[in-house]
This record gives sequence, structure tokens and C-alpha cells, in this order.
Amino acid sequence: MGYRPLSIAVLAFASLVCLAIAQTAKPTADKWEAPADAAAKPNPEAKNPDAPAVGRKLYMRTCVGCHEEDGSGKDTGAANLRSPEVQAQSDGALFWKVSNGNTAAGMPSFASLPETDRWDVVTFLRTLKDASGTGAEGSGEGKKDSPQGHKSKGH
Repeated sequence: MGYRPLSIAVLAFASLVCLAIAQTAKPTADKWEAPADAAAKPNPEAKNPDAPAVGRKLYMRTCVGCHEEDGSGKDTGAANLRSPEVQAQSDGALFWKVSNGNTAAGMPSFASLPETDRWDVVTFLRTLKDASGTGAEGSGEGKKDSPQGHKSKGH
């Protein structure tokens, strides 16, 4: 094997490795799950009585454009934050999703917000009601992470 074919083979192999890494690093819209260690993280703001109000203000400023004021996302194609699939996720899983985003589905990362602010948003999300008028119970601690992603755009 000469120098040129070897260079082409090495380049092709390196390209395949980079492609494989890129594919595993990107979340998909269909399966967007927080890692187990992130999902198990407790919400330090869960017992703060001011957290839902602070979280609502942040939500209205950063999330309402896609998820709408009621959290339904019905007119934008964003995830319905009131749905049982979202509300069944742990606070840690929701915090991870807010922090990391899901760019494959149109959800930006909000890691630039202070950590306490992101936890306050998660605490506010627990106050949202689903279509039947029932809300999430408690803070979601210990709840199973669920692969609810965004449908087309939003955060």
C-alpha cells in the first residue's frame, strides 16, 4: 500500500469516527433522556415558597414564546409541559433538559441562566395543570425520567 492510499484510508477512518461521535453527542427529538445521575439530582428550591413565583417570571421571559403561558405548546409545536409525560419526569431530569436544551428539536440551552434560576423554573413547572385540571403532585423527586422531547421547535 502506497503513501496516498494509506492517507485516504486514515482520513476516511477519522471521518467515520468523528461522525459517530457527533451522532452520539446530539440528542434526538424522539429520545431525549437525562442521564441517570442528572435525573437523580434533588431540587434545592423545591421547598422554597418563593421559587414558583420567581420561576414563573423567568418562564414568562424565556419560555412562553414557545410553550405558551399555560405550558401547552399547542400553537407552536413545543412540548406540552403540562402533560403526564413531562410531569412524570424528576426535577433533576427537567433541570438537565432546561440546562442542556435539545437543539435537534428546537430547544435551546439555558445554561447561561444562574443555576438557582433554572431550579426555580423547574419548581414553577410543577404548578402547571394538565388538560384535566390536575397538576403535578410534589416536586417530582424520585419520578422516573421520561423521553418527552419537543415536536418541532421551542424550549
